Amino acid sequence: MTEWYTIKNIEQIDSPALVVYPDRVRDNIRKTLCMSGNANKLRPHVKTNKMEEVCRMMIEEGITRFKCATIAEAEMLAIVEAPDVLLAYQPAGPKISRLIKLVKTYRQTLFSCLVDNEVHAEVIDKQCMDGHIALNVFIDLNVGMNRTGVHPEKAFRLAKKIQTLTHLRLVGIHGYDGHIHDTDLVQRQKAADISFGLATNLLEEAQPLFSCPLQMVMGGTPAFPIHIRRDHTECSPGTFVFWDWGYNQAFPDMAYDYAALTISRVISIIDTYHICIDLGYKSVAAENPLPRVHFLNAPDAVPVAQSEEHLVLEVPDSGKYTVGCVLYGVPVHICPTVALYEKAFIIENGEMTTAWQVIARNRYINN
Repeated sequence: MTEWYTIKNIEQIDSPALVVYPDRVRDNIRKTLCMSGNANKLRPHVKTNKMEEVCRMMIEEGITRFKCATIAEAEMLAIVEAPDVLLAYQPAGPKISRLIKLVKTYRQTLFSCLVDNEVHAEVIDKQCMDGHIALNVFIDLNVGMNRTGVHPEKAFRLAKKIQTLTHLRLVGIHGYDGHIHDTDLVQRQKAADISFGLATNLLEEAQPLFSCPLQMVMGGTPAFPIHIRRDHTECSPGTFVFWDWGYNQAFPDMAYDYAALTISRVISIIDTYHICIDLGYKSVAAENPLPRVHFLNAPDAVPVAQSEEHLVLEVPDSGKYTVGCVLYGVPVHICPTVALYEKAFIIENGEMTTAWQVIARNRYINN
């Protein structure tokens, strides 16, 4: 039986390579929409896919609000005419002027960004005034990730500061609880409730200062099944479009399908129990310890050593492999893996048909 991932014209794809299966991507998008019940409750993060075509697929399914982490990702979304884009980053240095340029260039897209610092809010406000624009902002609240975000006890003061600024408009609260990785759904629920409670407290305190209802943007993929059930809350999963081994093992309650794989080939038979393939750490995300990838057609192959262009695998019998044979890999972490490739080969009906540029892996597109 031919497995779903098998590529009939695989010899047309040099390795290592990234391959994407659009039918499975669309299925993952539709599962997410089904879970949410309303496209307006979704603000997917595009840091995972970084491709115009995947973003267009989400727009075609009715999703209009998006989140991103870089100016290039924001511009990619504007290029595909996404109506609403949140830069989930507090812009500093040249990023401020680049964001202002996007606002002026892509009039059909409503841009916003995060702020977590009173002094820097004034800096952004001043540049917006000089650029003759008004900019929507979300308060980035530290709900436990301890990476960015104003601490809860200082958040209301920040809201009051933004109220005094002439070119920034506070439109919502953003809380990213990426520190939550409980496999047990009950424990994940408890942790997510704590982060949501912090955000709710700020929302209730700040809302009387502003005439328009403040939005709430919460969580990433792990907390998505929990936050999506809350009223008046947008959720920002990202990994769901492609899925990966790490999330598949950690969150069995989330029934997504693998939709992006790495392609590699055996380049050397080392000895009876070891082979080497062309999947070095320049070709698969390397922030995790080995194994960083698992092979669908070689589940017994265990990565034991990796360098820039090579990955040594321990196998029960190297005699089952020949130089040139293809391995289909599921990365432990797909997001940074995608960013290692300039293009993805597209697999439809078991054949490679075209390639999509991973356009937002670049730091600059036009702006």
